[in-house]
This record gives sequence, structure tokens and C-alpha cells, in this order.
Amino acid sequence: MSPRAREESKDIEAEEWLFPFEAELRAVSAGLHDAQSAWMSQIESLRAPDRKTHELIRMVCTVIRRNPPGVARHAMLAAEVGATWEEVAGSIVLTEPAFGLLNVVEALPWARRGWERGRRLAPDAGEETASKPAKAAKSAKTPKPAKSPPAKRARSASDGSAKPAKAAKRRH
Repeated sequence: MSPRAREESKDIEAEEWLFPFEAELRAVSAGLHDAQSAWMSQIESLRAPDRKTHELIRMVCTVIRRNPPGVARHAMLAAEVGATWEEVAGSIVLTEPAFGLLNVVEALPWARRGWERGRRLAPDAGEETASKPAKAAKSAKTPKPAKSPPAKRARSASDGSAKPAKAAKRRH
């Protein structure tokens, strides 16, 4: 199949099927397609974790698999159930230590597009949804950092000058 034909078929399939591969799978094995759909339905019905966490986890799995359309899809679904951009981006960045910076850099633009689409599609979309984090940030009082107690000082017997006390050894 030519690249152009493949793109055109993806557009058609996207309208008829939830995932682009479904039409081909259904054509080859309707029973397998039905079984997979039933299995996915059971996963979708899990009550824990909550729906937002569920979508963030699935999005991170697609980041690790380097599946950009999956990243966009799950970022969109996470946004639809209230995930902020900071939660989406932060979840992706958490993959970096184990799976590398390239996965993060490649996933972020896809996630942003998906998240923005999901935000527009969310039931309470619009100005209210977009401004919730901003309103919360404005109304929240930023607590001042607690002052750490001054370091204990010990007097030197010989000259009377102050020296920092020896710190206790830390166990890791």
C-alpha cells in the first residue's frame, strides 16, 4: 500500500473505528477483535486507580513504547477527566531516568496536542476549565518556607571562637 493510500485509509478507519488497526484485525479475525474489545472494556471498568490516574499511567506506558498517537490519545483522555498540563507533563518527565530524555522530548509535543484537544472536549470545557489552575494559584497563599534552626556552635577552648558542631552521620 502506498504511503498516500495508507494515510487515506487511516482517515477512513479513524471515523469508523476507535483504533486504526481495528479494521484490519476485524477483517482477519472478527472473534479475536471481539475478544480484545471485551478485554479492553474490562480494563476500562476498573474502579481503582481513579480515572485521571488511570489515563496518566496509560499515557506513560505509551511514552515508554514510543507510540506518539497513544501519547496524544491518553493525554486527551486525561485532560477530559481533569488532568492539568503540569500533571501530564510531569508524568512524562518521570519516565526520563529509566527510559531516557529522547522519549520525553518526543512525547511532549504529542501530549500537548492531545491535552489541548481533551481540554476543549471536557464536559466543563471553556474559560472555567482553563482558568481553574490560575484562579487556584492566585487564591492560594504561598506559605513562607520554615526557617531552619541556627547551627549549634561550640566554643573552642583555646581561642574562644565559635566553630560549627560536628554533624551526626546520616544513614542512607
